[in-house]
Amino acid sequence: MPEKRKLNIVLVEPEIPQNTGNIARTCAATGAVLHLIEPLGFEISDRYLKRAGLDYWQYLDLRIYPNLEDFFQKNRGHFYYFSTKAKKNYSEASFEGEVYLFFGKETKGLPEDLIRENLSTALRLPMLSHIRSLNLSNSVAIGVYEVLRQWNFEGFALEGHLTEEKGE
Repeated sequence: MPEKRKLNIVLVEPEIPQNTGNIARTCAATGAVLHLIEPLGFEISDRYLKRAGLDYWQYLDLRIYPNLEDFFQKNRGHFYYFSTKAKKNYSEASFEGEVYLFFGKETKGLPEDLIRENLSTALRLPMLSHIRSLNLSNSVAIGVYEVLRQWNFEGFALEGHLTEEKGE
């Protein structure tokens, strides 16, 4: 029997509330669990964080940990580490079962020791060589939708509907 699929996003020490708010909205829209590893560069009550997440907070499964050690003690699954320092392209990974996508803080990314210890599951988003990195919330969205694409968007609305124009 195949493993149950579940998507988790792990932000290690995020610093910018607007990015985390945008990521929270992405998680709410896709059913992904959002895990935040402290220290955070903001308070959870931050107005910018709440504003970026709009009115989606009620749909979010949010979990907060004091450090990575606590996180790893409490969670099991398939861990993937997104980093500009990784050698493997994100589209080479095959995502199955309970998936955790890790992303580091905006100014430094994930700790290099974590990447070194997990080279086979460290993933890179290709970009021009002279560009330092993508925005954190954009990187998360790319990772999330690659996982969902591989899962054939099972359970998701695949078609939109135009609203009817009045007077036609």
